[in-house]
Amino acid sequence: MSPKDLNALRHEYSLKSLSENDVKPTPIEQFDLWLSQAIESGVPEPNAMTLATSTFDGKPSARVVLLKHYDDKGMSFFTNYESRKAKNILQNPYGALVFYWPELERQVRIEGKIHKATDAESDRYFKTRPEASKIGAWASPQSSVIPNRKYLERLMADFEEEFKGKTVKRPPNWGGYNLVPTLFEFWQGRPNRLHDRIQYTLINNQWKIERLAP
Repeated sequence: MSPKDLNALRHEYSLKSLSENDVKPTPIEQFDLWLSQAIESGVPEPNAMTLATSTFDGKPSARVVLLKHYDDKGMSFFTNYESRKAKNILQNPYGALVFYWPELERQVRIEGKIHKATDAESDRYFKTRPEASKIGAWASPQSSVIPNRKYLERLMADFEEEFKGKTVKRPPNWGGYNLVPTLFEFWQGRPNRLHDRIQYTLINNQWKIERLAP
């Protein structure tokens, strides 16, 4: 098969089903269940998620980031505040997340408004990072054009020397964001492309559960 012959790529989904009668009453509880099952199943990077943002005039961009915390208040990730995603969020605070676990034939979509984390929240997470990752946060001018790899490696070496024997504090231009969800969709692959799609929509602080056509 030619790499261009994508019409021949087919996968029949048949592992599980998903019913609106069986899901948890809140989407965070359902997400917690599915993420736990992804971790238990050995899915690589189960907390990896596609983050979609856009400019003020609606020009979108997307990239994969890691979920680092979640609860009924939202989904948290961390980045450089001068990165492209951060600039997008400043222009348009609404974003979307997608988790895809092909081993379980599952996908979760989340939409909501993105808020900047507090300094205390960002400091708390930064302290848990490996030392090299902490220094990397100082060394990388994220999303900026750089001349070559050696330039980045020199920056890393310079900061390693600067912080030698010292506590590496969080850079002021690095920290967290929290996406506060207003919509969740849980997708379970089914045979013949008749997939199960269960949507939670936040209406007047209550979650409404509905089934969507595939």
